[in-house]
Amino acid sequence: MVRLASVTMDRRRLFAGAASLVALTMAGKGLASEVMKEIAALKPGEFTWHPERQQAGPVAVVVSIPEQRVHVYRNGIRIGVSTCSTGKPGHETPTGVFVVLQKDKHHKSSTYNDAPMPNMNRLTWSGIALHAGKLPGYPASHGCVRLPMEFSERLFGVTHLGTPVIISGAHADPTELVHPGMVLSAYAEHEFGSAVAALKGKSHPSDWTEAERRPVTSIIASYTDRRIMLVENSEVLAEGSLTISGSGKLGSHVFVLDSAHEGARGLRWIAISHNSDVGGFFQPEERAITRLKADERFLGRMRAALHPGAVLIVTDAPLSPDSRSGKDFVIMS
Repeated sequence: MVRLASVTMDRRRLFAGAASLVALTMAGKGLASEVMKEIAALKPGEFTWHPERQQAGPVAVVVSIPEQRVHVYRNGIRIGVSTCSTGKPGHETPTGVFVVLQKDKHHKSSTYNDAPMPNMNRLTWSGIALHAGKLPGYPASHGCVRLPMEFSERLFGVTHLGTPVIISGAHADPTELVHPGMVLSAYAEHEFGSAVAALKGKSHPSDWTEAERRPVTSIIASYTDRRIMLVENSEVLAEGSLTISGSGKLGSHVFVLDSAHEGARGLRWIAISHNSDVGGFFQPEERAITRLKADERFLGRMRAALHPGAVLIVTDAPLSPDSRSGKDFVIMS
């Protein structure tokens, strides 16, 4: 039997309910001032940024299209919220799970007459990205997610290749999960030692130097195909079979590996829920992940590749060109 601990992050409550009043950084005419305002009341171009609330750990970005907001989390704690502008009718921003494929501080569009796209975090090779741009207060881009200039600079400073970006119809704050031993396998007493050994000496991508050139690792588990895929630097490294216990679909979930947790004798994952439809099906992360078991050959390949910052995606979508195209690493909803 797999045991799983789900830990609610009390620090996240700073952002819930009546505590949703935040200190807002307003960039205008070269000046910055602090005011108190609810996140929902942010005006176009306004944002909040408080990296001191969590100074280390994996970063994840959630873009909520209905809210026209971008939420930035580090180690499960929200450190920033910004207004944004997503795709206009006819050029809608796709929803799904993405990872940062490329970063370019001074990028120019190859599609739209060399239009400047400062602080660009590329999400697809076909042109979807996070970057600085005009924010009129409604969806107005050609599919990209436009951000305030100052916020885009700060975001650019904390993302790395492989940072997960969830674009959805709603967002939920992350939770912490501690899974005994390796995920995707039946629990065994010796597993925790193997999991720790697999991570020994491995650093988080944000700590990698350019010279290290270590691979960015992602694992995708599909309910529809009953298959699991290991991806390194957008290349499929291994595929395996997936056994799913229980009934009903899994929903869509994103987990980012943080570190080994000695106290709970397990691996600590930051679970970032993704649901593209506000009224759609959604299942708690701990219930979804305990239903999964991969074959031993795949687990061996995964153990060797796993590192802090690795992304695990659970999806009901098939692992096909309809949902994942070429090297884009996109799980479309």
